[in-house]
Amino acid sequence: QVQLVESGGGLVQAGGSLRLSCAASGRTFSSYGMGWFRQAPGKVREFVAAITWRGWYADSVKGRVTISRDNADKKVYLQMNSLKPEDTAVYYCAADRSASGLSLERLYDYWGQGTQVTVSS
Repeated sequence: QVQLVESGGGLVQAGGSLRLSCAASGRTFSSYGMGWFRQAPGKVREFVAAITWRGWYADSVKGRVTISRDNADKKVYLQMNSLKPEDTAVYYCAADRSASGLSLERLYDYWGQGTQVTVSS
């Protein structure tokens, strides 16, 4: 079993930056694919970024977002820059045992509770 705990969300003005963190439990963290997804009010949850040996990004955030991981500390990060009001959402961290899910939400095995990001205009 893997537990994921997100942190770092908050209120930021458009153009600002936030760094989300996800702390994971479990002994095999380094072998998991890790992803970030988000869900805006009234919308379905969508892929933001994923990382195995490199990062993958949704087109909507490419160039503004960087995903990284620290296997020793069992953490994954999402650095978000040039934030826009449309980035407002609850951001979820997810773990994929097969490390092949990438943008496919249904292939992720474990999910955190989410952290709210609100970008004001």
